[in-house]
Amino acid sequence: MHSRSVLASLCAAAALLLPGALLAQEAPEAMIQRISDEVLDAVKADKTLQAGDVQKMVVLVDAKLLPNVNFQRMTASAVGRYWRQATPEQQKRLQDEFKLLLIRTYSGALAQAKDSTVQLKPMRAKPADDEVVVRTEVRGKGDPVQLDYRLEKTTGSWKIYDVNVLGVWLVENYRNSFAQEIGASGIDGLIAKLAEKNKAASGKG
Repeated sequence: MHSRSVLASLCAAAALLLPGALLAQEAPEAMIQRISDEVLDAVKADKTLQAGDVQKMVVLVDAKLLPNVNFQRMTASAVGRYWRQATPEQQKRLQDEFKLLLIRTYSGALAQAKDSTVQLKPMRAKPADDEVVVRTEVRGKGDPVQLDYRLEKTTGSWKIYDVNVLGVWLVENYRNSFAQEIGASGIDGLIAKLAEKNKAASGKG
């Protein structure tokens, strides 16, 4: 009995130390459904979120979405060839500002999510694929809101690296404008522009 008890304790400890092993069993569409349901359930349970508290919505989305997103890949893809020219400090600032911009955009798509549900669309992927697209619709009283996700398979879990809001892939959408801004004002100019947008959005929120 003692040996069984020790074995059980070791197994429990290993499970705690290796959460990635558990996450690896979750399919990408199941992960997106879980995250979406958690966010919408939180909105339905909080009247301030239903009333349009943008700051609180940002905090919620940040908490639920952040652990499942590869923001470095998202930022590097949006900045394009200029990413390699940026210093480590500039890369960090770009990532922080772009992350906040994306979270606000995603939050806006869910801001009127009261009484809504998320429905998965059929997947077009093979079991061996390392990158997939999970398509969803947020359905409520108004028109359906399209929210799609591009995911990559990493060690232990799937990570989101692009989001489609209302038919627009955010990373692709920002790539041209970022290139223009960097061409005109440099990398620091883009950082300043993103910070300005986030500050303005924060004031409105």
